[in-house]
Amino acid sequence: MDNFIFSINVTLPIFLVMVLGWALRQTGMLNDNFVTVANKFNFNVTLPFLLFQDISSVDIRAVFDLKYVLFCAAASSVCFWLIWGGTKLFLKDKQMVGAFVQAAFRSSAAVLGLAFIQNLYGQSAMGPLMIIGAVPLYNIYSVIVLTFEGDQEKNMDRSGKIHEACINILKNHIIISIILGLAVSLCGIRLPTLVNKTVGNIAQMATPLALVTLGAGFEGRKALAKIKPTLAASFIKLILQAAVFVPIAVAMGYTGEKLIAILIMLAAPATPSCYIMARSMNNDGTLTASIVVMTTLLSTFTLLAWIFLLKTLGLI
Repeated sequence: MDNFIFSINVTLPIFLVMVLGWALRQTGMLNDNFVTVANKFNFNVTLPFLLFQDISSVDIRAVFDLKYVLFCAAASSVCFWLIWGGTKLFLKDKQMVGAFVQAAFRSSAAVLGLAFIQNLYGQSAMGPLMIIGAVPLYNIYSVIVLTFEGDQEKNMDRSGKIHEACINILKNHIIISIILGLAVSLCGIRLPTLVNKTVGNIAQMATPLALVTLGAGFEGRKALAKIKPTLAASFIKLILQAAVFVPIAVAMGYTGEKLIAILIMLAAPATPSCYIMARSMNNDGTLTASIVVMTTLLSTFTLLAWIFLLKTLGLI
């Protein structure tokens, strides 16, 4: 029962904030212009500040585990390329490919993941290590698939797409923030209190603003028309990836906090920034929002099941 209450307390409030955003949109308090501006502000400002704070506040040199970081990177990479290849083969509506792939493989590791790990273990060192291994690749791979599958890029030749993808990766504020946070941590730089509090205040806006915007931009009727790809992506995101890689992680000796961080990387709901990137890069925002909402709701039960299983096996 404690595990169930814990899982509800972590995931349901997130879902309810999305509902609030949707309700405010229905009353006319929020509109399309708000959604557009807030998405841009969140992606370019608040989310990068959040990731910088998460990484720079941990002594990476003291806890760094190269094998663990490489495992997180390898698992993320395999999931991405297999999902993209399978989607290209089996998804009939090719306009959905970019949105489907991004939301099916990319977890809410920084927003929900760290909160989840900290609720179990307190201040986490493995969470930032998982972020270093996975989140830069989340963003690089998302830029690649959204650039190649976006509506405006369909008529661009391959070299043009590669050039566009490279430019988008170099300009990605989330990747830049991770690099800066890693540099601050590795160099042992202690930022002044004034700077830390300013960064913290901006970072605190990231999650609630992303969720309200996601709810405000959610189009229920259009999402219902895409329920089959939504359910397929949700199954991949919440169950299939973890079913493949968690046993491999256990076989490699990972338990406790390290295993939980891997589970979050593989089985946490799709991150709200999926929606922000899909909209900004001319991909299917409706499908993306539908997958984020569905995975957030269902993760209340799937994460509970995963944690119960791992605890029963004595692995956490």
